[in-house]
Amino acid sequence: MSESRADAPVAGGRAAGDSARSANSAEQPWPVRSIAMKVAQWIDRLGSVWVEGQITQINARPGTRTAFLVLRDTAADMSLTVTCDPQLLRAAAVPLQEGSRVVVYGKLTYFTGRGTLSLRVTEIRPVGIGELLARIERLKALLSAEGLFDPRLKRPIPFLPKVIGLITGRASAAEHDVVTVAQQRWPAVRFEIRNTAVQGANAVPQMLDALAELDEHPEVEVIVLARGGGSVEDLLPFSDETLCRAIVSATTPIVSAVGHEPDNPLSDYVADLRAATPTDAAKRLVPDAAAELAGVRELRARSAAALRGWVDREAHALRQLRSRPVLAEPLRLLEQRHDEIERQRNSARRAIEHTLTAEATTTRHLREKLTAVGPAATLARGYAVVQRVTGTERHVVRTVADSPPGTQLRIRVADGAVTAAALGSQALANPIPDTDDQENRSSHDGE
Repeated sequence: MSESRADAPVAGGRAAGDSARSANSAEQPWPVRSIAMKVAQWIDRLGSVWVEGQITQINARPGTRTAFLVLRDTAADMSLTVTCDPQLLRAAAVPLQEGSRVVVYGKLTYFTGRGTLSLRVTEIRPVGIGELLARIERLKALLSAEGLFDPRLKRPIPFLPKVIGLITGRASAAEHDVVTVAQQRWPAVRFEIRNTAVQGANAVPQMLDALAELDEHPEVEVIVLARGGGSVEDLLPFSDETLCRAIVSATTPIVSAVGHEPDNPLSDYVADLRAATPTDAAKRLVPDAAAELAGVRELRARSAAALRGWVDREAHALRQLRSRPVLAEPLRLLEQRHDEIERQRNSARRAIEHTLTAEATTTRHLREKLTAVGPAATLARGYAVVQRVTGTERHVVRTVADSPPGTQLRIRVADGAVTAAALGSQALANPIPDTDDQENRSSHDGE
């Protein structure tokens, strides 16, 4: 409702201001008092408003009727002077101190005499832990709905960063833990350290500036937000919406190492890597040189053992191949074949000799049979073959008619032939059987 009341005067004031500007010129300038009065009138039209911020300064002197405070924005480098009755501070339900987060109700006042602006408050409400946690949960749900917690947005952390950007408090235990542990694990690692406030009203603006500077640094490969443990109020800057969005928008991977294991500010969800403690961040960013050397030695031993095993297997395989008969005695197979061929040759020779012997025996038997029935055998038994010689021709005499008296004859006997002449002929009462004629014919054919 305060905003609605403030809008109406502003709209009317624009018209009045336009007419005033038309009347104002170099020849008709406004005096300072006019400007001061007009500013006071404009501010007075705003009315009472509720304002949230963080108290960075309290000045309540004893015996005075006015207490002065400085209220700072939690996400921007802006502040506002606040005045109130000192009794209002003493009557607060929770003791107010520098760093307390409050919601105040009051009216802006412009002091024309000094040209200053302050907020005169009539009510101060400390923001309790429950309310802070509820606001963080609402912001967490909002950022999650926008997808800022999506694991796909997480940038990969380099395995061995050469330069690490570190945002932490000055001379803090977190800085000591990160630097000491990292250099113990990997002595060659280098740091770009930006010391900022890590709690209070100045924490978020300083961390935003340091984050932007390190994100633009050409050598920084990863950035660490580090802070030790603390109360919920102490860790509030790391749940600031502006800081969370800056972490998401950065191009350099960011590690959130805030508080202890149970602490989970919103920076843990939007960062690319969440470390439980600053020491854990150092361990997860740089490898342990001793462990890496031990791993290298182990890998070398394993590779050497694997190589030796491979050589042993191959040597065993070669020994097995060499032990095979075909390789151990390569001529043995030829010798076996040679012996087999010799056996086959001997067998073939014996078969041929047996066949030749059998055929020779058969031939001999046939020859003996043929000899027994041939003309020579007949002549040997006392027979003779008589042939008639006519010039150069000879014809076997089969009948007495074939050799009339005076015919020149050739008589063949077993051991030769006799030449004779027919003196006469005499027919037999019983002629010689035809078998003899066949023998004479055979003898004539043999001649």
